[in-house]
Amino acid sequence: MTSASKRRNVLAIVLAGGEGKRLMPLTADRAKPAVPFGGIYRLIDFALSNVVNSGYLKVVVLTQYKSHSLDRHVTTTWRMSTLLGNYVTPVPAQQRVGKRWYLGSADAIYQSLNLLNDEKPDIVVVVGADHVYRMDFAQMVDQHVESGAACTVAAIRQPIELADQFGVIEVDPEAPSRISAFREKPSDPQGLPDAPHEVLASMGNYVFDAEALREAVTRDADSDSSHDMGGDIVPWFVARNEAGVYDYQDNDVPGSTDRDRGYWRDVGTMESYYAAHMDLVAPLPVFNLYNSDWPIYTSYGPQPPAKLVAGEGGAQVTAYNSILSPGTLVTGGSVNNAVLSPGCYVDTGAEVSDSVLLPGVRVGAGAVVRNAILDKNVWVPPGARIGVDHEEDLARGFVVQDGLTVLAKDQVVPDRATTPTTEQEQA
Repeated sequence: MTSASKRRNVLAIVLAGGEGKRLMPLTADRAKPAVPFGGIYRLIDFALSNVVNSGYLKVVVLTQYKSHSLDRHVTTTWRMSTLLGNYVTPVPAQQRVGKRWYLGSADAIYQSLNLLNDEKPDIVVVVGADHVYRMDFAQMVDQHVESGAACTVAAIRQPIELADQFGVIEVDPEAPSRISAFREKPSDPQGLPDAPHEVLASMGNYVFDAEALREAVTRDADSDSSHDMGGDIVPWFVARNEAGVYDYQDNDVPGSTDRDRGYWRDVGTMESYYAAHMDLVAPLPVFNLYNSDWPIYTSYGPQPPAKLVAGEGGAQVTAYNSILSPGTLVTGGSVNNAVLSPGCYVDTGAEVSDSVLLPGVRVGAGAVVRNAILDKNVWVPPGARIGVDHEEDLARGFVVQDGLTVLAKDQVVPDRATTPTTEQEQA
């Protein structure tokens, strides 16, 4: 962190109130930022790790939707030294300005302006809580201060053909660090001056002068807008010629490699959530969890080491291209291209492939799990099949989406021997 960053009082706000409808049923019982990821982590751990690794140790997490497990994780895991006044604290919706919950991300900040009153920051860093990436926000803050902008938006380069999936930032060729237009999912995007085949897509991360942010969200609260940071607040700054852009490709995170530098995943859909896990288990991972210079912090409890043992009758274990978290036990089973979270168990002759198992999943002897995501504490009976036949999965009440079979937390898997066949159902 440079001297320019150190001289300023910075408050970090993590927006963690998202419902995550597109990740159902994983979000049926938890907020999207609390969804487990990568074996031992929660999605919010990536945003919080980036913030604290950047040197910003005064952090508030704005929560709303089904926030119990999220609040518990933040309060038990993210504990700072109070001696120096540092903290990471969840702040639930409090109805401070009326009998209503948050109407959008901008309204969440407006209803939480008391946090700015208490901390009196010069700079506010606002980040989302459900992306997988590494980023040094101090470098972005430095550019923000040097540019004189009141608002700076982090942006990642994306192919121009994907522009209709993002909020797209257009820049002035004469002043490429200033935003000339912010367009939501445009059908006629303009390419970048130095790369006509690319656009700058908003990452949902922002840096603001504190008083400018206060003015913007207060004005927005009295309007009939959608009260969204990207859709309403950023365009307000653009119209005043006070919005700058920070190109994510310029961010140099310690310990990053040519392969994983610039990695960013919005895991807002089941397909992207699964794909991000497959990025982790590749022999040369696209996102490297083993960067000790920029660690991702978390807590997973007092779990024993992972263990691989021969199964019944001496059946051997096979495991490759997989993540085996602490507390996992594979006894004579097969695990490949899979992520096993803490407390998972795979019994003799069972096969788990191309799948993500969240904490406490148990796979019985001879069972098969393929192309699946199983939420916490699912028990797969011996001989059962999941993800092998989508018609069979649908008949048993499982969610089939984007080619994946997804089971909810604690969902009961019928014993295959007692599951009726198509002929039995017709009878």
